[in-house]
Amino acid sequence: MPSRRRFVAGLGAAGLGTMLPLATSHAQGPESAMARIKRTKTLRTGVVAGAPPYFQKSVATGQWQGFGPDLAAQLAQSMGVKLQLVETTWGNAVLDLQSNKIDCMFGMAPTEQRKKMVGFSTPIFQNTFTIVARKGFDPKTWAEVDNPKVKLAVDVGSNQDAFATQNLGKANIQRFDTSGDATLALQTGRVDAQVLVALLGVTVLAKSPSLGHLVIPTPVQGSPVCVGVQKETDTAFLSHLDAWLAKMHQSGTTKKIILENMQKLVGIDPSNFPKEVQL
Repeated sequence: MPSRRRFVAGLGAAGLGTMLPLATSHAQGPESAMARIKRTKTLRTGVVAGAPPYFQKSVATGQWQGFGPDLAAQLAQSMGVKLQLVETTWGNAVLDLQSNKIDCMFGMAPTEQRKKMVGFSTPIFQNTFTIVARKGFDPKTWAEVDNPKVKLAVDVGSNQDAFATQNLGKANIQRFDTSGDATLALQTGRVDAQVLVALLGVTVLAKSPSLGHLVIPTPVQGSPVCVGVQKETDTAFLSHLDAWLAKMHQSGTTKKIILENMQKLVGIDPSNFPKEVQL
């Protein structure tokens, strides 16, 4: 019969044996985004329900539309890999990048808080902050909006939430789970305005013209729209992404895809596209 001392020693040796591979694995470091994409031949990108023209899921077919999926498909093609769409929310997209659920997220704004947690590409385009205001509410400046008597709706975790939190702290900011819920609050008279970027503002008003009117308070506040990526020391994927975006801009493909989705999903003719948005 083995002694207790030998039994304990055996456990120690077994434990050491299981620890060595872990230590070796840790020494190698985590797999980079580019290495994982090449190994699996798959690019994973996040998509958000009910966010046209960025993203929209067809109720009838279950297929995703929008310039987010369209641009992601072009990126996957440039890498010679297949595209996997992973449903998320604007509020969870950063966490999904951090936890390696997705490789990239189209349509993200590089807020200071987000830049601490994830990386960003060069801009896809330049957006502008606006408000969709109820009838009778027509502020000319952001200072007029930043008032305790003004009730504002934003969707939690979004670009407009970050902007309102940082710049409109005196206003009565009400946060909702989705952009649709925030719009409903405006529609039912619970708030004076919904903070949105111009691209989304014209989209909301195209669907519901009676909702109010678009206001671009001064000074005009620009908002770059980028691709969010995992924050890592290996820059191979980000370098490819930035080079690809430059080619897409030079060829006019990015502008074409965005304008096509604005017309198809929102009903905005290219001639009526907001001049405040720089493609």
